[in-house]
This record gives sequence, structure tokens and C-alpha cells, in this order.
Amino acid sequence: MRVFLRTFGCRANHYDTEAVRGMLDAAGHTVVASPHEADVAVFNSCAVTVEAEAELRKVVRRAARERPGLRSVVMGCAAALDEQRPISLQARALPTVERVVPGADLVALADALDVPAELALRGTVAQSGTRALLRVQDGCDEHCTFCATRLARGANRSRGADVLVAEATRLAGRHAEIVITGIHIGSYGVDLGSTLGALMTRLIRELPSARFRLSSIEATELDDELLDLLAGEPARLVPHIHAPLQSGSDAVLRRMGRHWYTSATYARGVERLATRMEVLGLGADVIAGFPGESDADHQQTLRLIERLPFTYLHVFPYSPRPGTAATRLGAPVLPAVAERRAAELRHLGAEKASAYAARRVGGLVDAIVVGRGRRREVVTGDYLTVALGDEAAQPGERFVGVLDRDASGAMVVRRAAGALTAYPMSNAQAILQE
Repeated sequence: MRVFLRTFGCRANHYDTEAVRGMLDAAGHTVVASPHEADVAVFNSCAVTVEAEAELRKVVRRAARERPGLRSVVMGCAAALDEQRPISLQARALPTVERVVPGADLVALADALDVPAELALRGTVAQSGTRALLRVQDGCDEHCTFCATRLARGANRSRGADVLVAEATRLAGRHAEIVITGIHIGSYGVDLGSTLGALMTRLIRELPSARFRLSSIEATELDDELLDLLAGEPARLVPHIHAPLQSGSDAVLRRMGRHWYTSATYARGVERLATRMEVLGLGADVIAGFPGESDADHQQTLRLIERLPFTYLHVFPYSPRPGTAATRLGAPVLPAVAERRAAELRHLGAEKASAYAARRVGGLVDAIVVGRGRRREVVTGDYLTVALGDEAAQPGERFVGVLDRDASGAMVVRRAAGALTAYPMSNAQAILQE
């Protein structure tokens, strides 16, 4: 059987697709590059925005036109919400779709693909990306009023540490970096009597050759164990945190249902980390134009972002999701106003990204080569993506580099001698001291 795989959305979804890929490989099936070559297509859907679901429908219809005899399966978050949609918007109503598998139910997907169920439970061995993904948990126990993912994924469910160490061990034999992902990774272990910090300590102890990266984690969920690893083991747990902010206005945060922090406690969480780090890549998600957001709320967000040592931002204009409480909270913000605010936030994020990169020129980096051919570049520990200045470096190779500029002024990474044991000073601390 020839199977085409297409993923929409977050890293957790991409991990689930890699698990499907591994399941198919183990069953002797072939993953192909386009629907035109396939007998079956698996579309792993996203429900974060209206646009993501619209893109899914467009891609499935296009695949059906290219391959009229295709058999299609839709899985993921939008699939989990299918029955809440009008019939015309349901995935099951799309051409060639034979099965809809809610969320990441890999056993149900194995049944849909006529693959032995035990293959769905084995985890991944090798993945298609240079850097591997390891989903440590699924679901979320919080109730953000704008979020449909919680409705689709259900409550927090942690995977056992032994299972995760075994999978990470297999992945470390083929991938220089393993990205820890999930829907709410900061809640890992709550249902097992453990913590994410304890898991990371064990992974670092038992897999001495791998470097690990945390994906999105709340600033207030960085406990002492994680802080010690981030500050003390930067070559093992990279100095990079993506801490969702969403808004710098406490009034908006309350309407968002993000009750576990305020702008002040978020800032303290970031400062607690940054004052211990000589180098820190710091990102955040921010929503512009949430219902009821005033100009004053927006200005509070801008001021908080200006104050903290962010190195990049992911900015999204608010997207109403059917079934979420946010659609009933506060007066809608005009789309043009939301777009203007989003543009201001993106501009500020770009300025901070540029300034951070400039400060890092001349410093050491822990580099991994990604991409192939002329598209090769490196991803650094602190999450800079930079052109590769070493023609001999191979995809997946990890080396110590120096950030430099080429003749045109563009940033490049050149190989350096020696092992990476510590980072030079950056302005993560200096900004907070100003």
C-alpha cells in the first residue's frame, strides 16, 4: 500500500504523523511524496484557526481531483470536532474521505489503515526531520476560552517515563536533537506523581549524546529542576524557551481564562530564568484583537514585550472558534484594528529578533545542520536559524560554531575548534539590568 501523509498544525501533530509513518514502515507499506502516487492519504488536521480548517478542506479536495480513486483518512484536532460542525464543513463530507479518526487515536488509525494494532503502540524509531520530536503527553486540563484544541484533545494524559526513555534512546541513535512536545508539556507527570523536570533529568542522565529542547511551556511552570538544567546544562537542555504570553493585559488574560498567571507573574518567571542565563532564546505567542481588547490593553502588551528579553514572537490576530467561550466574551474587535495591532506586535518582535542576533555575532553556538543542498542552514541551541558557512557540514551534523557575518553582512555560522562547555555573555541579563 502506498500512503501519502500531510500534517497541519503544531509539533504534537507532527509527532503523531511520524508515529503513523513508523507504523506504516513497520507494516511494510510505502510512504509516498504526493497524493498522485498514493492509494491512501492520511491528513492530520488542526483546529487552532478557521484558516487551518479551510486549508485542510482545500488540500483534501485538491488531492481528490488529482487522484479520483484515492481513499482518505482525516485525523487530528479538526477531526475530533467534526460532529460539532455543520455537515457542509465536516471532514467526512469531503470527497474520498472514508474514515475520520478523532485526535491522535493511533489504534483507531491502525484499524482504518488495516495495520496491526500493536504497531500503533511502539512509538517512533527514526523520523523524517533532522531534529526528532518526542510527545510526552496529550491533552490539557486548562480552559482557555479561545482554544478549541482542549476540546479536541481532552484531559491531560502523560506517557510513562520508561516508555519515553526507550523511545528517546532509539531516536538519539539517528537524531542529534530531540524536541520535547505535547499539548501542555508543563503538566507532564501530574497524573503520574512526577514532573517534567524529573523526566528531563532522567533523559539527560541516560542519553548522554543527545541535546534536548523544550517546545512551548508556560513561564510559570519552569520549576527549580528545569531552571537548574537550563542554566547548568546548556549543551544538553538548550537555552531556549517558548513561553506563551497571549496578552500583557491582566483584564484580557482573565477573559482568556488564563487564570494561572498575570503579566507580573509571567514577567517574574521570565526574569527568574534570564538572570541565570548568559544566552537565552525566548519566544512567545501573542493574540491581537481578543474580544474586548482596548487600545490600553494593547499598549500594556507592547510595554511588557519591550521590557522582557524576547528574541522572537509568534503573533496571531484573534480567530473565533465555534464552541469556545471567547465568542461570548467582550465586544468583537474590528478585523482592521486587530490586523493593525498584530502588525505593531510583529514589528516589535522583528526588531527584538534582529537586535538579539546582532548581539550574538562573535559568540559560540551549538549548531545542528538542517536542510539539504543549497538550503542547508543551522539551528542553534538558542533557536537562531542561520546560513551555513561550512560546505563540508552534513545534514544532522552537530558542531561548535561561531556566529559571523559574510561579505554581504548576512549572518553565517562557521565551524570553531573545541567543545561547547559554556556560552559567552549575551544581553538577556543586560536587558533586565537596564
